[in-house]
Amino acid sequence: MSLSEIATNDMHGENSPYFDGWKAYDENPFHPTKNPNGVIQMGLAENQLSFNLMEEWILKNPKASICTPEGISQFKDVAIFQDYHGLTQFRNAVAKFMGKARGGRVKFDPDRIVMSGGATGANEMIMFCLADPGEAFLVPSPYYPAFDRDLRWRTRVKIHPVECTSTNNFQITREALEAAYQKAQEENIKVKGLIITNPSNPLGTTLSRETLTSLVSFINEKNIHLVADEIYAATVFSSPRFVSVSEIMDEVECNPNLIHIVYSLSKDLGLPGFRVGIVYSYNDDVVSCGRKMSSFGLVSSQTQHLLASMLSDDEFVDNFLMESSRRLAKRHKTFTEGLVNVNINCLKSNAGLFVWMDLRHLLKEPTLEGEIALWRVIIKDVKLNVSPGSSFQCSEPGWFRVCFANMDEDTVEVALKRIRTFVGKGQEEAEAPTKAKRWKNSTLRLSFSSRICDEAVMTPLMMSPHSPMPHSPLVRART
Repeated sequence: MSLSEIATNDMHGENSPYFDGWKAYDENPFHPTKNPNGVIQMGLAENQLSFNLMEEWILKNPKASICTPEGISQFKDVAIFQDYHGLTQFRNAVAKFMGKARGGRVKFDPDRIVMSGGATGANEMIMFCLADPGEAFLVPSPYYPAFDRDLRWRTRVKIHPVECTSTNNFQITREALEAAYQKAQEENIKVKGLIITNPSNPLGTTLSRETLTSLVSFINEKNIHLVADEIYAATVFSSPRFVSVSEIMDEVECNPNLIHIVYSLSKDLGLPGFRVGIVYSYNDDVVSCGRKMSSFGLVSSQTQHLLASMLSDDEFVDNFLMESSRRLAKRHKTFTEGLVNVNINCLKSNAGLFVWMDLRHLLKEPTLEGEIALWRVIIKDVKLNVSPGSSFQCSEPGWFRVCFANMDEDTVEVALKRIRTFVGKGQEEAEAPTKAKRWKNSTLRLSFSSRICDEAVMTPLMMSPHSPMPHSPLVRART
């Protein structure tokens, strides 16, 4: 018996090296003692650097949990049916935290907070609210690979990329927006809005006040929506500081009904398993419709109860935000300096849990095929799960996103050691007497002949970690 088309269509976006790398890790995960030669997970944007701060708070505040002797008296009230508006104390605490994460420069109304199951659910919810099947949202590239799943898989909304390039450090320009909008018009595609990630995933950069002002002006002129994905707001670790679209609304004339924010506690607090997603809209109708849709992806009342108490503790929150930023800055410095030591540079960044690593000089050829070939070597031989730029719809081959905050310091050192060894071997090969036979030019290149699988480079559409084939040829190890 066949399954529904909406469940089985290929719009999920899983057919990408982004997900294939995860499969490679799942099949051979690194462990410092049990599997020291395994794949190190550097494709997961997760903030694990400040868990001890939350653990200490929980130990000091046992009443916050309904699963402790101190908190058991609240068990019944929390366990019974809860309205999908969410616990009042939870929405109050989240609104307060959102303000603190933005430096206290803006305030948020708890009554405009709509809950969802993580940012994934929040992104899909806002699409359902704002667009019909076949309509489109402009999305500056490179962008988060799972946007294909979150924004369009079940909603049937289209993603229309706005191409950004390294010539200006991938900044969004008015010219690029106008070009993408005009192209959509020529293709008879109705554009309903623009989606931005600020801070950016995968770039790790923040949008300037001038850029945000230009974006708000653009959507107002076109009378289309602006969805600002701000789930990395509190991961900024150096200047310039983060500017929320909410700040811009107070400074320029705009239609507030067109502005919406997606937020989550997955990145700023490092709690993706809690599945806390938020849609904050300045549009009353979106808030009303979103609340109805939130029935399909609520945050558990137990989670709400715990977080309401934690996020209401001003002393804890202030210390956490400050210390998390400090630790991210330290880790970013350690990792990028380690890369610079082997002549690998990254896009200058000030936020996020990753770097946008430039390996263009290591490509055998400056093409998508060349990028995928290099990625396969990094996965199979270097055993690092990094994500190639093509999976982020980057138009320039050779960029890779590498996550650095989901591991301890020892694992970071192992990863950097593997990179040093890999680059060192490439240099030795480039300097070998037989180099002229392998390459036609004198530019530093890496020989993949002994490392890459014999079969031809596969296209991204053939690289699903959940495809019927038992093991993807892209990540099948030859040991």
